[in-house]
Amino acid sequence: MKYRSFGKTDIKVSALGFGAMRLPVVDNDYGRINEDEAIKMIRFAIDHGVNYIDTAWTYHQENSEVVVGKALKDGYRERVKIATKSPVWLLEKKSDLDKFLEKQLKKLDSHFIDFYLMHALDAERWKKLLDLDLFQWIEKVKKEGKIKYIGFSFHDKFEIFKEIVDSYEWDFCQIQYNYLDTEYQAGKKGLQYAYNKGLGVVIMEPLRGGALAGQPPAEIAELMRKSNLQRSITDLGLQWLWNQKEVSVVLSGMSTMEQLKENINSADNSGTDILIEEELTFICIISEKMRGPVPCTRCSYCMPCPAGVDIPQNFFLYNEAVLFKKKEEKMKRYNELEGKAEKCVNCLKCEDICPQNITVSSELKEVSLYFKGEK
Repeated sequence: MKYRSFGKTDIKVSALGFGAMRLPVVDNDYGRINEDEAIKMIRFAIDHGVNYIDTAWTYHQENSEVVVGKALKDGYRERVKIATKSPVWLLEKKSDLDKFLEKQLKKLDSHFIDFYLMHALDAERWKKLLDLDLFQWIEKVKKEGKIKYIGFSFHDKFEIFKEIVDSYEWDFCQIQYNYLDTEYQAGKKGLQYAYNKGLGVVIMEPLRGGALAGQPPAEIAELMRKSNLQRSITDLGLQWLWNQKEVSVVLSGMSTMEQLKENINSADNSGTDILIEEELTFICIISEKMRGPVPCTRCSYCMPCPAGVDIPQNFFLYNEAVLFKKKEEKMKRYNELEGKAEKCVNCLKCEDICPQNITVSSELKEVSLYFKGEK
């Protein structure tokens, strides 16, 4: 296993982190973890050098932390760093910060948590935490020895990310980042900003929920065959992240031992600046093709839309449906979307500022027709 520096701390973390959000389950029931298999996988990972285990209050319907705690018995706890997260959306008063932390310590069967995150911060949740005197609470629980390092995970625009990073002496942060999401949420700018401020940077959704793993779309598979590329598409996505010095640890939510072994093998062969020019060029090529029919990077420069259309999400669902032939699955999510494509009033304000020069209004019409079954 390869190890990497964790920001300004003196800790070395494994290149691969075990994400306990997609543990094996029983009868496709997300709340019923297959404990024996999950414990076997977590311990296998630790035995092969993984020392960063990531969980959260909500994962597997609040059962993930319990199973992680069981997996870390028999001497395994001393060999790893545990990361878990405060469910910010459930906090109503300052004492709730303590209430959930105490419950999490009990579920994990641990006297302390190595890496504690404020979960899924956006502008609204950030304001809530400020109102709850978050910084004073952090100093208290650190002094009590209940948490060692403090961080946050993030889902909002770069400007909000920068504001949060600058507000406190954080130890680390967790962002969504992969070769398709370089301009989404914190994005590459956020990665570099946090790194330059001395934060450890944890990467989530490195394979975009599995979209960048497994069997690629036919066109991509053919490109890979013609290029004689020696890496699998999964390995390519992971190595692209590890190739960057700013990345501290890459989380992967693994559901099978096969996935775990494949990712450990990738991590064992990882490093910064090891991808050759041909591989980097190839990633640029497939990243454009993997976006789908609309070349949207989800940078959100087009937002907010005056008519209430969630432009990036419309294009994301459309691209995923077409590229991976998942129309029925994405149609369900589209029908739940408040800012559907048909709300577009053709004001064209978005087209004046789109850095990809997308003809947004006409593409939104295509999205609407597609999910209505009219094309």
